[in-house]
Amino acid sequence: MQTRLLYVMDPMCSWCWGFAPVFQSLAEQAQAQGVELHLIAGGLRTGNGAALDNSTRNYILEHWRAVADATGQPFSFDGALPDGFVYNTEPACRALVTARSLDPQSTWPLVKLIQQAFYAEGRDVTQASVLVELAEEAGLPRIVFAEAFDSVEQQAATADDFTWVQDLGIAGFPTLLAERDGQLALVTNGYQPLDSLSPLLARWLERAANA
Repeated sequence: MQTRLLYVMDPMCSWCWGFAPVFQSLAEQAQAQGVELHLIAGGLRTGNGAALDNSTRNYILEHWRAVADATGQPFSFDGALPDGFVYNTEPACRALVTARSLDPQSTWPLVKLIQQAFYAEGRDVTQASVLVELAEEAGLPRIVFAEAFDSVEQQAATADDFTWVQDLGIAGFPTLLAERDGQLALVTNGYQPLDSLSPLLARWLERAANA
């Protein structure tokens, strides 16, 4: 019997950043019961080559402030989303998919590093050079990661993740799914605090253990 916790997210989704401490606790809860973790890249904003206009920038920053207020996660607002910034999340998603293919365990520290860099440090994680640096910090060989990141195979694998999410009808992130023998159960679609989700996951884990 295979049991997995599927985390559908985008590293440049502000609510996913807000959810990061909650997910960390839930992941530890699941892993303590021998349940594997699997990340799926959601593709929040992809294929958009246009720079943000002022109204869109202000709209996004309002969301960031709401996340900061609700979750306490750190955000750097000074100079955030500068003029000319193209909010394309595909490269950051592809970095996670690439890490997953090279060393699945490195995916999780890389998620944290990309989120921290973007939201708390104001770095441009749409740039390959930044993502390669963060991947190396997560323990992946720099040249190996860079070559894989640029490959047609990883671009296709990232697109496959996006398609899987769309086909399942997942419209928002973060989404957490629990899988047992190919059957999916929804833990949450959207941010919820730990005290709401931990009992739900505990019940699912108990049922899975007794199945």
